Amino acid sequence: MIAFYATLSSFVSTAADRLKREEKGATAVEYGLMVGLIAVAIIAAVALLGDNLTDLFNGIAGEVDDATPAAG
Repeated sequence: MIAFYATLSSFVSTAADRLKREEKGATAVEYGLMVGLIAVAIIAAVALLGDNLTDLFNGIAGEVDDATPAAG
């Protein structure tokens, strides 16, 4: 039973040391937060500028239609 406890204690100690040194998990969380903030910024920009962009693209499409000769 003592050997089992010593092995378990060694395993926990080794795992704790690896978790202290390992920064991949923290980096993944930071990247996830950045992606989330970028997504929120894109959604906000589209919500604020959506009507203006629609008008702009419709205007461009109208000019392209006017400039294209009619097939016939």
